[in-house]
Amino acid sequence: MTGAIELAAAALDVTGADGVEVLLTRDDTALTRFAESRIHQNTARVDGEARVRAVVDGTRVGVVATNDLTPDGVRRAAEAAVEAARVTPHDASFPGLAPKAEYGTAGEDDAATAEASPAERAALVATMLGHLGSGMVAAGTAETGRRELVVVNSNGVAGYHASTRASLTCLVSGDDSTGWAEDTAGSLGALSADDVALRAVGKVAAGRSPRDVEPGDWQVVLEAPAVGTLVEWLGWLAFGGREVAEGRSAISGRLGERVCSPLVTLVDDPLARGMPGSPFDAEGTPKRALPLITDGVATGVAHDRMSARLAGTESTGHALPAPNPEGGFPANPSLRPGDASLDDLVAGCSRALVVTRFHYTNAVHALSTTLTGMTRDGTFLVEDGRVVGGVRNLRFTQSVLAALSTVEAVGRETGLGTEFGGSVRVPALRLGSFHFSSATTF
Repeated sequence: MTGAIELAAAALDVTGADGVEVLLTRDDTALTRFAESRIHQNTARVDGEARVRAVVDGTRVGVVATNDLTPDGVRRAAEAAVEAARVTPHDASFPGLAPKAEYGTAGEDDAATAEASPAERAALVATMLGHLGSGMVAAGTAETGRRELVVVNSNGVAGYHASTRASLTCLVSGDDSTGWAEDTAGSLGALSADDVALRAVGKVAAGRSPRDVEPGDWQVVLEAPAVGTLVEWLGWLAFGGREVAEGRSAISGRLGERVCSPLVTLVDDPLARGMPGSPFDAEGTPKRALPLITDGVATGVAHDRMSARLAGTESTGHALPAPNPEGGFPANPSLRPGDASLDDLVAGCSRALVVTRFHYTNAVHALSTTLTGMTRDGTFLVEDGRVVGGVRNLRFTQSVLAALSTVEAVGRETGLGTEFGGSVRVPALRLGSFHFSSATTF
C-alpha cells in the first residue's frame, strides 16, 4: 500500500477532535477451489478499509469506516466520525488512545506468495490429485494472500506491517470413508502438496468399512486439527480480558490456579517464528508473547485498552477493530509440544479413538468451556496400541478445560491452522477421557 501511513495520517488534522485513530487494512487473496477432482473456481479479491475513531470532549467516541482509500475519502470518514462522536454519550470507561510505541517483527512477507498465479496454484492441486487411488475423488483449496495493516493516531502511533499466507486443504472421499489434511504457512514454498495429499489418502485407505462404536467416555488421540479447534475455542471462551474481569469466564478469579494438566502450556505469541501474526494490534499497542497457561496453571489473559482499564492492568496488545465491546482475545495461541510421535501416542492406548478433526463445533456453555460438534474425515479405533480400522463419526459434548485436565502425552510435531481469523499452532494430544454423546450412521 503505497504511502499507507501518509494516507492514514490524512485524517489526523480533522477539526473538532481531541484525538483521532486510523486503522487501514488491505487484503489481497486468491483462491483455487476444486471438487470432484477438478478445478471449478478461481477467484481473486482485493479489499481495503479505513476505520477512523474520533474522540470529542475526552470521552465521546465515534467510529466510521470507508472503502474510499484516498486522502479525501479518509478525511471525510474522519469528519463523519467527529459528528458521530458529538452525539454519542460520554463513556467514562474510555481509556484514551494508545501512546506511541516501538514494534517488533512478525510473520513473513514473501513476494513469490503475494504474486502467485492461478497456474501455480493449479499445479499444486494437480500434485494432490495425482496421489488419488482407485475410486477416490477429492475436493479442497489452494489459497494465497497478502495483508497490509496500518495504525496511526494523534499520539504519534505509526505502525505498518505486511505479511503473506498460503494454505492447502484436501478432502478425499472413497466408497465409504473420507480423509482430511491441511497445511498453512507464511509462504507458498513452505507447503508440500505431496504431504497433504498422502495424509488425506492414507486416512481414506485406513478408514474403509467403518464399524459402529458406542458413545461414552473414551481415551482419545486428537490430531493437530482437532486440538487446534479446542484451543481456539478455549481462547475465545476463557481468555478474553473483559469476560475474565466481569466474571464470565471459566478462569475468572482463578489466575494462579491449576486449571488443567501440568503437561499443558499455552502461549499466545504472534511474534513466534512461523506464526503469521502482526507486531501490533488494532489500537497500535505492541504485541508480545503472552503466557495463558503455564504447566497447567492459568497465568494470563488477553486485554485491549478498555478491558485492561476495567481489570486495573495494561493492554497486552490484543485489541480488535473498533467498535469492539467484547474486548481482546488471543488470536495466535501455541500449545507447547512434547516428545512423543503420533505412533507413540497411539501405542500408549488400550482401547481408544483417533480423531483427525472436528466439524460443526459450537459452544454449549461458555462458563464451563463446553463445546459440541462431530468427528469428521478420519476417525479410527485403537486396540492394544494399534489402529485396527475406521469407525462411524460421533458427536461430542465436552468441556475443553476438563478434557485438557486428562492429557496423558503430548506430540512433538505441530500443525498450523486457521480459525476465527487467527492462527493456532498445536501438537497432537493423548487424552485419558473425552465424552462422545451420540453416534452417527456415516
